[in-house]
Amino acid sequence: MTETLDDHLRAFARADATSDAVARVVARLANAAVSLAEIAAQGTLAGPMNQVLRRNGSGDEQKALDLVAHELFLDALTDAPVAALASEEADEPIGITQGAPLVVAIDPLDGSKNIDVNATIGSIFAILPRNDLPWPRLFLQPGSALLAAGFTVHGPQTTLVVTLGDGVNVLTLDRARGLFVLTHANVRLPVGVREYAINAANYRHWDGPIRAYVDDCVAGADGPRGGDFNMRWLGCAVAEAYRVLLRGGVYLYPGDSRASMRHGRLRLVYEANPLAFIMEQAGGAATNGIERILDIVPHALHQHTPLVYGARDKVERVAAYCSGQLPQGARSPLFARRGLFRA
Repeated sequence: MTETLDDHLRAFARADATSDAVARVVARLANAAVSLAEIAAQGTLAGPMNQVLRRNGSGDEQKALDLVAHELFLDALTDAPVAALASEEADEPIGITQGAPLVVAIDPLDGSKNIDVNATIGSIFAILPRNDLPWPRLFLQPGSALLAAGFTVHGPQTTLVVTLGDGVNVLTLDRARGLFVLTHANVRLPVGVREYAINAANYRHWDGPIRAYVDDCVAGADGPRGGDFNMRWLGCAVAEAYRVLLRGGVYLYPGDSRASMRHGRLRLVYEANPLAFIMEQAGGAATNGIERILDIVPHALHQHTPLVYGARDKVERVAAYCSGQLPQGARSPLFARRGLFRA
């Protein structure tokens, strides 16, 4: 018999009270994701979901589907064991159940710019312990404190990638039954894949080490890497993560010379941390170019960070470019400035 998400969560929930609470929250988030999948699949038949309604506190556009997704996940957690929800679409955390043992951080709709062109979108979530922390610090915990994380991908199929801290599983939505069914168990990130993902349109803004890394990949068999590389860019963090998880390679979203991008674009608490947790659980790695993502202590809810994740050897090679640890010679002029972002 094919294992469903409910089967997986029931087995996990037996361990202790915390596991039971985490399982209940993941189930609620998955149900909200099913509802979001149905709305997204209707496209313009569901209304002007791509309409820009306003901008959030970080200055990003909020489209109608962004806010619909936010409300779906918030409603799903109303009577769950969750003390507070932090969402990309809300400036401050939202209180839910006082005294509950968990908090949830979420990007309700990743890739909203893809709505117009019927391309991939998704959601990202992170589950943390409440830890009796004062309200302002509920979500300012390092990613190493995560209890569970996951993301959904709404493309030709709707898939749920989830880790409960014991490996990574991929489940696919059976639309006829409205259930997520296990399709890839205990996923391990492939190694040896010559593929990288980066938004090459920002090349002129990158610091020297990132340019050097990409230049060496572009040079292919004629360059210092001695082999040809493929470049991919989907414009949606969850789609990129799903591809890297199943196919290998490396993903880079560095900071650059622009004032608004000095510390990258992705948010640490509800994007980088859950993605990093998933990558590490699958045998990969994630850094900001110098420091392990899960070791960073956030100082703000919507804090940005550069992000590099994927196969461990490739992430470590990017870090070597950023720290100047690679052999000097032809590359040495490119290491005048360190890191993926400027201080």
